[in-house]
Formats: sequence, structure tokens, C-alpha cells
Amino acid sequence: MCHLLDHALSHSAPAPRTDRRRFLQALGATTATGGLLALGSGTAAARSRATGRTASRHRTRLVLLGTAGGPAWTDGARCGVSSAIVYEDRVYIVDLGQGALHRLVQSGLGPDDHLGSSLTRVRGVFLTHLHSDHVADWPSVYATGPSNIVGRTLPPIEVFGPGDRGTLPSVFPPDRQAPPVVNPDRPTPGISAMTGYLSQAFAADFNGRARESNFTMPDDLFTVHDIDLDGVWDIDPAGRPPRLDEPLSVWEDGDVRVTATLVDHRPMAPTFAYRFDTPDGSVVFSGDTCVSDNLIRLARDADYLVHEVIDPRFVDELVAAVPEAIREPLREHLLTSHTTIEQVGRDVAEPAGARNLVLNHLVPATNPARRWKAAQKGYSGRLIVGEDLLHLGVG
Repeated sequence: MCHLLDHALSHSAPAPRTDRRRFLQALGATTATGGLLALGSGTAAARSRATGRTASRHRTRLVLLGTAGGPAWTDGARCGVSSAIVYEDRVYIVDLGQGALHRLVQSGLGPDDHLGSSLTRVRGVFLTHLHSDHVADWPSVYATGPSNIVGRTLPPIEVFGPGDRGTLPSVFPPDRQAPPVVNPDRPTPGISAMTGYLSQAFAADFNGRARESNFTMPDDLFTVHDIDLDGVWDIDPAGRPPRLDEPLSVWEDGDVRVTATLVDHRPMAPTFAYRFDTPDGSVVFSGDTCVSDNLIRLARDADYLVHEVIDPRFVDELVAAVPEAIREPLREHLLTSHTTIEQVGRDVAEPAGARNLVLNHLVPATNPARRWKAAQKGYSGRLIVGEDLLHLGVG
């Protein structure tokens, strides 16, 4: 989406300082395809801690770490999208948006020893896709991980995410000249290659710490996997995934089984939804997607469906602020790669038979809760508007 916003800035008539500031605030929605506003909304930390104490009685828990969608921050009340599944004393994290590591420390999911133990109980990390608002804290977690595992006795942390796409996405709008390619030798690296670049980028730190204090290298703590799509999908520039009748098996860690499916966040690809099954129940995370039949199948009879959502009224406000020539292409782009308030309950959670629908990746995150509650229409289960540090018991 950022190319449309660049065009808007470069082709807009000069405006007074105040109007320009308002214009820029309205445009703070961006990076390609998935980049949307990550604005603040009041979060009740004390209430979240109280629900955490209640939920802690459950062997399996769902914890929302960050609930804002998009990489552009104008208010820090909500952190970027990230969630956790807790089973007994093991923690599994889905996505690492901005502030995820900070929220993990606040969540109480590590030992209460104040010695650097936020990752002590983390067993796995699962990344839905590689848009920056979903992986921005992965460099932080990777680089500082060995300093945050005091008392850890678990095996290495298993990290799963998209592999190399192998082809660049389509240019949007289609008649626009293609922009220069970043890193032309490997323009679409997956999570393994991305992590390799991080190892190079932090080499001075890693080498220094290893010589100063026998620092453990991050590659000894994290085992990184590209999810294999060979024979499943030969990704094309359009990025629209095929129908999957069966989920992809990702990992089994004792009683915890993780499966995935492909969801439609075109042209970004691949984009995954994940399902966690424990003896107590099931939790599904949508990732970023429009209404997806693959997701509905994955979420069948789930106890919790944690799903992204966008407010079409916000889209109307945004497109009204940009030049007329790009209004409709921008509107179509946002509404074909995300799920609206009106759609998420009626068209996804209800046909899936999900017992609880948890709204997450809120765009814009400044919406009042009553606006998000309109998602209840057409959905017969329980609707929960996500808040940072909200703990929910499973089973």
C-alpha cells in the first residue's frame, strides 16, 4: 500500500501545516498490502492481571500479548499483534509484532525471578507471514534471547514460518511501473534466510559477547524452520492460495498439536493460519486474511477463533484523504485482503462453529469497543474484543 501513499503525498496540492499533519495522520496506515494502522486504545492492565489470575487455573490458556494491527504507531496503548498459547508450563507464541517481547515480560508467563527469564518457558514461535507488523520483534527476540533464559531446561525454541516465496508479488495497481527490487539476489527470503541475515547484522554484538562472557549464540537457542509447501502450492505473483481440504501438519510437542492452513492475504504469500489442539481444547489464529474457506475448515468447532478485523468506516475515512485517482484501487486493496467487522462473525466464525470469537489485529485500534461489538451480528457464539494482556482459560 505504501506506493499509493507515496503517490498521494507527491501529487497532493500544498496544504497548510495543520491540514498536512492531519493528512499524514490519516495516511499512517502503511506498508505493502498488510500495512495498516497500529493505533492505541486504552488497555486495562489491572483487569488483565485479574483475568490472568482467574485463567491461570486452566491448564491451557490463551493470552493476547498485543492486539493492534499494522506497523505505524501513533499511540502506545496497544502493542503490535502477538499472542500466546500456554499449556502447563510451556509457552507457544504466534507472531511477534512491535512490543511483543515487552508484553511477554508483562504477561507473567515467565518465572517471577527478575533475572532475565522471559523466554525460559517458551517452547515454540509461529509466524503467520513476513509483513513487518507480524515479525518486527523477531530480531529483538533472536538477538537478546540467550540473555533471557535464566533457569531454562527445555530444548531449543522451535521457530516456524513462511519459506522463500520464490517470485515477487504483483505490482499494485497493475498499470504502475514496477519499483526497484530490494536485495535482488534474494528478494523474497523466508524466515530461515531472514534469520541468517540477522546473524550477520548482529555479528559485532555476538562476537563481542562470546569473547567477553562465553555468550551462548542465538543459533544454539533457536531452531528455525521454513514450512514446506512442496507439492502444495507453487506460489504465483497474484498470491491467491489454493483450496486445502486437509490441514498442514506443522509440529507435535507432546500433548500439543499444531496444524496450519493457507489463508488469503493477497498478494502477500504464503500466509498461514495456525490451530493448536491440547487435551483441553483448541485455539485457532487467523493471521491476516480476507474471508477464507481454508480457515473456516481449520477452525471447525474450535473453542477460540482469534481473528483479524478491519473497520470499513476507517477505510472510507482513509480513502477520502487521498487523491481521487487512487481512492477506489486503495479501497479495493484493503477490503480484499482483510476481513471486515460485518464479515468476521457472520461469514467466518459462525460457519466454522467456533464457540468464542476473539477480535485481534484491530484496525484501527482506536475504535471504541462498541464499534467492534457489531461483529456479533450473524454470530451465535461469544464475542470478545481483544485487549493487550488478556488471559482466557481453555477447557
